[in-house]
Amino acid sequence: MSILATLGKYSLATVKEIGKISIFSAKGFRCCLTPPFYFKEMRRHMVVVGFYSLPIVALTALFAGMIIALQTYVGFTRFNAEGAVATVVVICITRELGPVFAGLMVTGRVSSAIAAEVGSMKVSDQIDALTTLGVNPFRFLVAPRMIAGMLMVPFLVLIADIIGVMGGFLISTSVLDFSAGSYINQTVQNLEAIDVISGLVKASFFGFCMSAFGCYHGFYSDVGARGVGNATTSAVVASCIGVLALDYLLTAVFFGK
Repeated sequence: MSILATLGKYSLATVKEIGKISIFSAKGFRCCLTPPFYFKEMRRHMVVVGFYSLPIVALTALFAGMIIALQTYVGFTRFNAEGAVATVVVICITRELGPVFAGLMVTGRVSSAIAAEVGSMKVSDQIDALTTLGVNPFRFLVAPRMIAGMLMVPFLVLIADIIGVMGGFLISTSVLDFSAGSYINQTVQNLEAIDVISGLVKASFFGFCMSAFGCYHGFYSDVGARGVGNATTSAVVASCIGVLALDYLLTAVFFGK
């Protein structure tokens, strides 16, 4: 009975946590759609999420494209299908690896920063001060970060797609002795609009997920430096799991039978 009691306790705690996160995210998303809007905060967070995350996303996408080209070529040589390397690279990058890698990189960088910043404001009673001054914390703290995530992560993914395909092109033409013209033609012929659109839609959901988890764990962080540190760690872990779970669900929606 003790085992069942422990299992039930953790199951109820998990369901309760999911409910709290869902309500928190719904309140934040509602504030994203209704005025007043704090455009100065939005612009600041768009720069933080988008511009400052660009170098790490670009490097990740470049090496991802190079690795896919090398691994695909090695595997396809066993079946004399080396000509399909360009097709595999562009589809993998635009559908999956571009959005997922960009989402995970931005999550590791931005979600932790959001949780730390909001958590520090919670510990120092700045959130309570906003409420005292008549400012809705969800509109001032949560909504600008969610909007910045939903707008800038697709922008980063679009750049990651371009750089990732370029990385595969560079390796294929300089190391694997592919013809540059035929590689480009095959890439263009096999790239479809749904491949890019699905990746951008995923990126928007990823941006919302990382912002929501970062704000949530910051809002409910414990008092003290240890509490803020735990909130930061929890935000990154939860955001990464959320990105991968959303990736599966959206892939099933776009490309499932």
